[in-house]
Amino acid sequence: MGKRKYFFFDIDNTIAIGFPRVVPESTRRAIKALQDKGHYVSIATGRMHVMAKDFCQDLGINNMVTDGGNGLVVDGKVDIEPLDRDMVISIVDEFEEKNIPWSICLDDTRMWYTKDRTFPDAMEKILRLKSYMDTTIVENMNIRDYDTIYKGFAYLNLEEEARLEGLKNVTYTRYSDHYIIIEPDDKSKGIKKLMKIMDIKDEDIVVFGDNTNDIKMFRPEWTKIAMGNSVDSLKDLADFVTKDADDDGIEYACKHFGWID
Repeated sequence: MGKRKYFFFDIDNTIAIGFPRVVPESTRRAIKALQDKGHYVSIATGRMHVMAKDFCQDLGINNMVTDGGNGLVVDGKVDIEPLDRDMVISIVDEFEEKNIPWSICLDDTRMWYTKDRTFPDAMEKILRLKSYMDTTIVENMNIRDYDTIYKGFAYLNLEEEARLEGLKNVTYTRYSDHYIIIEPDDKSKGIKKLMKIMDIKDEDIVVFGDNTNDIKMFRPEWTKIAMGNSVDSLKDLADFVTKDADDDGIEYACKHFGWID
């Protein structure tokens, strides 16, 4: 092989498409071919570690940047940094004031905590996400009772979002017209931590993504590949725009650069 590269792939709408998520066969081939060539393959996802590990196991990927850059898995060791507590408290106060349903994750499990059935019922009815997360109801829930928060969710539309002043100081991602996820949005943080551990050079980093939460990962010193189905703001930062994720986009890019045959 040529010089070893270190690949970091977003999951949703980059590696996996549709709902429920499916990995195209061409993407499976490309990932295996990269590994067979001796390259380092990792995911770089906004998903919590618990929601990424089974996906990675299925693909034979052992390396992970998770939780929007706040999580890192190296040699099986999981290290996850929680959200900024004051940031979460501030925005939840505004959710409460404006009667916006919300929930939070308190650990690395598929469980969200909320004060009543309003939030989970809304998510299940509109998005059919009954199996997405389990729910724990905490009556009279007070956000200040929790020191460690890993993710937050709010059920609000685009018009409501525009009226929330506090969101200007919150890192969050919108994957749907119906809800937002309060999460870290700097996957480069986890990548840079790994670079320091493994003494990796900038010119050997390759990142693939599709959405706004990949923007901070599209650093000028790294090789940046945007999927054809990416948002325009990410395409503008890319070194190469490949085909759509469901049109062999990952395999096409890897062959284009000669990383695989």
